[in-house]
Amino acid sequence: MTDGEYTTYMTDMLGPLPFCPGCGHQMLTRSLDSALVSLQLDPKKVVIVTDIGCIGLSDRYFITNAFHGLHGRSITYACGIKLARPELTVIALQGDGGCGIGGTHLLNVARRNIGITLLIGNNFNYGMTGGQHSVTTHSGGLTSTTPYGNVEGPMDLCGTAKAAGAAWVYRATAFDKDLPAVMARAIEQPGFSMLDVWELCTAYYSPRNKFKKKDLFASIKNSGLERGLLSDSPRPEYSESYRQVHGEVYGQAHGQTHRGTQGQTHGKTKTGDKEVSTIDAKHPNSVTKQTGIVIAGSAGQKIKSTVTLFAKAAMSCGLEATQKHDYPITVMTGHSISELILSRERIDYTATDSPDYFLVISEDGLKRSRARIENLPEGSTVYANAALELPATKARVKKLDLVPAVEKGEKLPAPFVVLSAFLADSGLFPLEAFDEAIARFQRPELTVTSQKALEAGKTLLNFIDKQSL
Repeated sequence: MTDGEYTTYMTDMLGPLPFCPGCGHQMLTRSLDSALVSLQLDPKKVVIVTDIGCIGLSDRYFITNAFHGLHGRSITYACGIKLARPELTVIALQGDGGCGIGGTHLLNVARRNIGITLLIGNNFNYGMTGGQHSVTTHSGGLTSTTPYGNVEGPMDLCGTAKAAGAAWVYRATAFDKDLPAVMARAIEQPGFSMLDVWELCTAYYSPRNKFKKKDLFASIKNSGLERGLLSDSPRPEYSESYRQVHGEVYGQAHGQTHRGTQGQTHGKTKTGDKEVSTIDAKHPNSVTKQTGIVIAGSAGQKIKSTVTLFAKAAMSCGLEATQKHDYPITVMTGHSISELILSRERIDYTATDSPDYFLVISEDGLKRSRARIENLPEGSTVYANAALELPATKARVKKLDLVPAVEKGEKLPAPFVVLSAFLADSGLFPLEAFDEAIARFQRPELTVTSQKALEAGKTLLNFIDKQSL
């Protein structure tokens, strides 16, 4: 960086680029760097998304944000990032192999016009895995899986995207001198833009087919395809249209990330002819840092839905909340585990590597979580059904006698009982907020039972004090 300007968006800390000598990916990657330099974008507001494949090796060499995922899925990841953070510049890098594997994703991003830029390193084969044929391999092309010549017709990626409604489509080659400028144009497009860059795979496709630079240009001409700008049809970008349709509700959800303004009350916002509930902060909280909570129980105990209500209660206390869930493919059998994060600040990292609190309700949940409990540090606290035999752990253990509340008389839902006891003991936010979330967001026929479970949970506090280890 010189005088406030970026002279490169790449780092040399990892050494030279990892591509084969003469590989087109090297030229594509360098051109992207030049494009970013010309645009002078804030690297903190740029995300480069890749998937499996040789081109997927490139993202780590940039000083921007990066996301690397499964083969054929870079478009989906990029779309998710753009919809969650529309202010970011999101660039997806994908090979022709990835386009084939994730073909439906290409169709849908073009159809929806989500504002990402897709740069395709198209070298007509799967270079990373041994040179197998791909959807763009030329007819007659020799690959490890078509040793006698490819009998399939190649897919026209640009024509496919254009037919699906892509707003901006361009076909180029890695040898084009204006490739950085074209990339910059693609990145600047407000909707979906796609740049199909034809290039050479010097490890497999070029040697097997004696395919050189002149053959690359000849193949475009002989196939009847055009180079350059193939579609320039601006139309409303998806996330902008979404915000317009959902109006103020979307603005609150995005701008405040599920957090309201202290002192406001719950309310409803008009969206067209519909009323949509919003969550505003009205209760205090005592959360001082990003706090991870794991609730481990059984399928059928309504773990996920209960934790969702708990998260909404936390939002009404001015907290950010994220939730993710783990369960088997079976129904009503096995484990059900929810991971919840609460924070006063924006939550950028959503994994709970070392939970502050671990709530264990059933044997299924314990079986699935045993290793994690064993590795909990001293600063963590476990709230566990007293009937369960926990493994040795450094964490503080508090046992809950759930039998009176859950198994005798009216059977009360265990997750509500345990979360009530945990909340009353930890004091993260008022139990009143949880009670209000139940009344507001749960189906009326379930509300009375759930609120009784909250009352039962409060009575377990004395038992916690007696049984704490």
